[in-house]
Amino acid sequence: MEWYMFGPMISRIRVGQKASTPGFSRTLIRRPEGLYWTDGGQAGKIVEIRDYLFSDIWTIYEDEDCEPWLGLREQKERREQEMIINQYEDFTKNE
Repeated sequence: MEWYMFGPMISRIRVGQKASTPGFSRTLIRRPEGLYWTDGGQAGKIVEIRDYLFSDIWTIYEDEDCEPWLGLREQKERREQEMIINQYEDFTKNE
């Protein structure tokens, strides 16, 4: 099991995966639209990046709740890659 600080976790989590802090005190899922809390008083709400999250360590995993989103993963990642390539090409044209 790999552990990540918040910033690196965001760069590693894929659509349909969850991330939790030790003891599952905070758990979120990456959906195609962004990161959402999965439990507690914030369940179903979009994750707002706040200072306290940067001091947490997270692990990334998949479970049965992730299955509905797994089919969208490849499509979303392909679209993200296209956007990055387009931005790079636009940047290099304007240099």
